[in-house]
Amino acid sequence: MIVFSNTTNMKTISISIRIFLVFTILTGVIYPFLVTGIAQAFFPYQANGSLITENKRTIGSELIGQQFDNAAYFSSRPSANGYQPLPSGGSNYGLTNARLKAQFIDRDKHFIQFNHLPENTNVPSEMVFASASGLDPHISPRAAELQIDRIAKIRRFRPDKKQKLKQLVEKLSEKPQLGFLGESRVNVLLLNIELDQL
Repeated sequence: MIVFSNTTNMKTISISIRIFLVFTILTGVIYPFLVTGIAQAFFPYQANGSLITENKRTIGSELIGQQFDNAAYFSSRPSANGYQPLPSGGSNYGLTNARLKAQFIDRDKHFIQFNHLPENTNVPSEMVFASASGLDPHISPRAAELQIDRIAKIRRFRPDKKQKLKQLVEKLSEKPQLGFLGESRVNVLLLNIELDQL
């Protein structure tokens, strides 16, 4: 049987407290300040939330989706939480859930009617399913293209300007990361900003 003296116990406690304080300072103070400093020095735009400003007013972030109800703008992907960043999240409905099926059918019908498309139009999946975060700022180029006729009609674009709108979607389309991660996508907020400048 090993018996520890009070001196040994106090020494162990003292070492434990010192290790705790050292790692608290290292990981709780020095490391966060170092990472924050590097981020601010080399990636200030991204470190500050990729915020977009117009006329000295913040209108959104490249990273967070927004709702665009006005028919003169491109519509965003649906959100299960109303595009609220706190808390973000999806509906967590499973594929066999009746509510998810009803949402799918309603969103499909709404997209077709809102954009005056033929009833047999194959609506891109991101326009009928909300993203897992509820904040996805992107849609596919195909989803954007299906909205062009509606926007051109409401804004009374001439055929040449409507063609520029198609070119705008192509210009702002982002390729999969590293050439193979994800799908081609378009940031809806950036698209709508450029749309207003046409």
